[in-house]
Amino acid sequence: MSTDTRTAVAGADVALKAACDHLLGLQAEDGWWKAELQTNVTMDAEDLLLREFLGVRDPEDTAEAARWIRSEQRADGSWANFHAGPGDLSTTIEAYTALRLAGDSADATHMRAAAAFARRHGGIEESRVFTRIWLALFGQWPWADLPVMPPELIFLPPWFPLNVYDWACWARQTVVPLTVVSARRPVRPLPFDLDELRTGRRPRRGSRLGWDGFFGALDRVLHRYQRRPVPGLRRAALRRAAEWIVARQEPDGSWGGIQPPWVYSLIALHLSGYGLDHPVMRRGLAGLDRFTVRDERGRRLEACQSPVWDTALAVNALRDADLPGDHPALVRAAGWLLDEEVKGPGDWAVRRPSLPPGGWAFEFDNDGYPDTDDTAEVILALRRVEHPDVGPAIDRGLRWMAGMASRDGGFAAFDADNTRVLCTRLPFCDFGAVIDPPSADVTAHVVEALAHERPTAHEDVLRRAVGWLLEEQEPDGSWFGRWGANHVYGTGAVLPALVAAGVRPERPCVRRAVTWLERHQNDDGGWGEDLRSYRDPAWVGRGHSTPSQTAWALLGLLAAGERSAAVDRGVEWLVGAQRADGTWDEPYFTGTGFPGDFYINYHLYRLVFPISALGRYLRSAEGP
Repeated sequence: MSTDTRTAVAGADVALKAACDHLLGLQAEDGWWKAELQTNVTMDAEDLLLREFLGVRDPEDTAEAARWIRSEQRADGSWANFHAGPGDLSTTIEAYTALRLAGDSADATHMRAAAAFARRHGGIEESRVFTRIWLALFGQWPWADLPVMPPELIFLPPWFPLNVYDWACWARQTVVPLTVVSARRPVRPLPFDLDELRTGRRPRRGSRLGWDGFFGALDRVLHRYQRRPVPGLRRAALRRAAEWIVARQEPDGSWGGIQPPWVYSLIALHLSGYGLDHPVMRRGLAGLDRFTVRDERGRRLEACQSPVWDTALAVNALRDADLPGDHPALVRAAGWLLDEEVKGPGDWAVRRPSLPPGGWAFEFDNDGYPDTDDTAEVILALRRVEHPDVGPAIDRGLRWMAGMASRDGGFAAFDADNTRVLCTRLPFCDFGAVIDPPSADVTAHVVEALAHERPTAHEDVLRRAVGWLLEEQEPDGSWFGRWGANHVYGTGAVLPALVAAGVRPERPCVRRAVTWLERHQNDDGGWGEDLRSYRDPAWVGRGHSTPSQTAWALLGLLAAGERSAAVDRGVEWLVGAQRADGTWDEPYFTGTGFPGDFYINYHLYRLVFPISALGRYLRSAEGP
């Protein structure tokens, strides 16, 4: 062992103990872990707009939310979608509108700066469709100038193009209520206008050729139908859509445990005659309080909560740190995870009707939408804990997870074969991912879970998934990361999975990935990848060093058998960046909601992934 390695090992040992103590101190009494899931201020702006529309906006909550929104404004007057990112037009317009609701004057310095930014970047006319829908609700944009989504879509069978199950689960749950809103076209005027955010220019139109031309023509036809729908069919469609929405409300009042379908579902049901005193509406509004974070900077809303994901990651991290499998904290966590197993059907059964249920969702309450990514991580965690009841749950989870393979052998998060790209060409769909195709990071986690259960009844599924991963390797040796930023995440996930599945570290595919990681190590020893890499290839593998991304790179290198200077330097960066309380600072967002549009700062990532990396590093330093 070299002097540098001995130094790194000594520092890693001390840092790991402090980090584990901090993580154990965060566990809830019931056994779960959950840290804040931070996004951008559109969550808070839309929360105020929702409450204004429903007539339930509270002055004190408004003031607290406005304080948070102001604190996130950039020097150029804009608001960004992630820490240190560029200003975003639509986010800025929504934040500005919310501050006007809160009483901020259009003549205030920070408001003039925001309006100037918006005008420079095209104004309301160039904002995304979802932003203009919010503005239409308040008479600030004409409904006639928005794409039409007719509620009659609810009647299309699953085999027909553009049926609601062609959308990803998060988009599907948003589209159905928006068809109701689009049909009703309500207007509840604000006590101010937003002329200062307009440029007076007409929005740019898509091409009149190809699919853009086809869907543009279809939208014109739908606008004509919207003016004179078939009365009986329209009434039946609105009734069916409302029933579809109500059937998918979770016990905590949410829809899918995520913000977009939640707010639009409340608006759609309100427009469908559900009063604020109706149990569905009461649960929906009350549930938002559970997603509210308050601190000295104000009030903000989480777009989602991740207790199952956080708990599984925490268990795996602590086991990587050599905490015994019978430790009381791990046994409590396993018991809680077992209670969270989803045992009933969901929308996934539309594509897999014969598959028995099983698996886990991301949130406290989301029984309609378990996902393969959480299921894989939970299976990996449960198999490492000495709990008497884990066996049957693991078997059910493996069966359901393996049954969710797509036709090409890869795995998506929520649905199988959710790949019909026609949805992406609709004028309505100008923001975020609207389908759920297989991704390298999710497929890697499934592969790792299946590989650790060998001998497995799902050997053919495992083999095809490994083949899919090998086909998806980028020419530069990396893998794209769908749910984490970005190629560092994808590569850090795939390498441990391939090695667990039996791919030897000396194989060219592994060597190319190792070379890519080493080539993108920062001069300070850490790794980072800016979220702009989703749109600009110049940012791929480049960005400020962060604890979670440094850990991802180390996990990939260690799985490949690397005991190199690059690994030692990465460990030294983690040790040097650790705070006195055992955790790490990580203001940069390293989670991905929609590549190119919506990002997440998982506040537990900065702790669990470094623990895993340090634990595996110390194990590797002990030798074979």
